[in-house]
Amino acid sequence: MMYLGIDTSAYTSSVAVVDDNKQVIWENRRVLQVPLGEKGLAQSEALFKHIQILPEIIAQVPADIWGDIKGIGVSTTPRNIEGSYMPVFTAGKAIALSLASALKVDLITTSHQEGHLAAGLESATELDASEFLGVHLSGGTTEILHIRKDIPGRYTITILGGSTDLHAGQFIDRVGTRLGLTFPAGSELEKMALKASPGSASLLPSSVKGYEMSFSGVESAVQRMIEDKRKPADLARAVEGCIVRTLSKVLEKAVAETGLDQILVVGGVASNRYIRSELERKLRSHAHLHWAKAQWSTDNSIGVALIARELLYLP
Repeated sequence: MMYLGIDTSAYTSSVAVVDDNKQVIWENRRVLQVPLGEKGLAQSEALFKHIQILPEIIAQVPADIWGDIKGIGVSTTPRNIEGSYMPVFTAGKAIALSLASALKVDLITTSHQEGHLAAGLESATELDASEFLGVHLSGGTTEILHIRKDIPGRYTITILGGSTDLHAGQFIDRVGTRLGLTFPAGSELEKMALKASPGSASLLPSSVKGYEMSFSGVESAVQRMIEDKRKPADLARAVEGCIVRTLSKVLEKAVAETGLDQILVVGGVASNRYIRSELERKLRSHAHLHWAKAQWSTDNSIGVALIARELLYLP
């Protein structure tokens, strides 16, 4: 049997199908187009784009799959906490409800964050623990999490701390678009940073207070450096370096205070190879880091489909 997952996050429409063996049978995603020079989309505009794009993706699902669909999963909220809501998730929910009704199959609802965690856990085969630390890094979230997984498909998540202003992904995107990169700017900024001068990773300070992180001040500092005609590649690497130092400080504190040394890192920013390697280097003596596959780190529906499978599969 197969399980279809749908996720409509702030900037990506995606659909995935997994089977009983947790293999990805089919997957497709489309990033919502943002006009050149813009730093994002309003929720109303993003919702409208999802409503246009998602049916087109659904229409591409191979015809021979539909007869084997046992259940449909969909992210309906950003997080699994009371009051968590973003309009963009209503597009996915509407399509999922319609499909489940038409196919007469079970509908599983979950959160976008839990979808990321499920994809990360399936990727991180060496993480075998029911309790661990998590890091969710994206354009809409920068959080340090205490996670328990006591039952299949469900998580108990406590937010230890996070960004008080800009998220890590927003920091990257604001600097990237100012440097002339397209939005979202993560992959282009990573490539640009490969041409950075030695030592440029240390150009910016990090702002940490307890479990709270701040990126607005350093973002303003980078904007001033851009006006001063600093080398773009150096500034790209400086952004990456700042994120690494910020996270390492908070994670060292989390490991020391919780006694947990297994850390799962998910979200679009977690696909950055420099951030991965440097964070592992800095925390090597404190913790074991686990990562979602790079192609599974970005917003997608694979984790949502895996949650549906975990809740509905009967061996």
